[in-house]
Amino acid sequence: MTSGRNPTADDETENRSRQRDLYVDLLMGCLTRELFLTEETHDVDLSEWPGDTDMLRSVLKANRWRLMRTGGRHAARAEGHDWPPTAETMVGRQRLADVRWCIDQVMAEGVVGDFIETGVWRGGVTILMKGMLEAWGDTRRRVWVADSFRGLPVPNVEEYPADEGHDMSKVRTLQVSADEVRANFERYGLLDERVCFLEGWFADTLATAPIDRLAILRLDGDLYESTTDALIALYPKLSVGGYVLVDDYGAWEPCRKAVDDYRATHGITDEIVPVDWTGIHWRRSN
Repeated sequence: MTSGRNPTADDETENRSRQRDLYVDLLMGCLTRELFLTEETHDVDLSEWPGDTDMLRSVLKANRWRLMRTGGRHAARAEGHDWPPTAETMVGRQRLADVRWCIDQVMAEGVVGDFIETGVWRGGVTILMKGMLEAWGDTRRRVWVADSFRGLPVPNVEEYPADEGHDMSKVRTLQVSADEVRANFERYGLLDERVCFLEGWFADTLATAPIDRLAILRLDGDLYESTTDALIALYPKLSVGGYVLVDDYGAWEPCRKAVDDYRATHGITDEIVPVDWTGIHWRRSN
């Protein structure tokens, strides 16, 4: 038997909101691999191995073996303190939840503009952006996926001295190709014509990108140069009510200095909101 009460508009809205939350919860758990931590494998750091490792290293090398351990740590993954072996994002649950919250705000309030991340690694944050557009039933906004897709640049310390001592250009883990990122979008059924790739160094791609307005601007370029290039090219396109999210503000001094310098130069006084040990955001007020 039923109560005989006909569903109201409020009931339908609540049901759609619940369905959206269930989907986004599941998507985030997959993108971070928090749902599958017990199935992960990691290379063992032999520097932490108890006792002499010379013989062990010889055996591993002779047999072309790798020494692995199983299982990730929930605390590290939640805070973005590890580099996951297979997850599409390393930002952690807290920063990913902040992306979700900011998107919910601009969607609910109708803030005009597309979404972009500058520096995407395996694409996890931009996959979440596209998934949320699908969950909200938005068929017009685009998600811009901006990256060199060959890792970080060699720091140009003559022009950007703040980047001295922060050369990550040879870290192979950070070198993820555009095809790999596209495959990750396809894994979740989210690759279509509204996912727009901007491939190349930010100085060469962002200023000329055919972006009209932005509602979400997420920066994950680590360096002073990369962060400055993104802000100069894209902040003027951010709608009032839109959000700037910065991944590396707490962890990387060059990034923090680039953000602080840009804000000071342009008289930006909007409150910086800490997200976790490194991430921040602020909302554009004018």
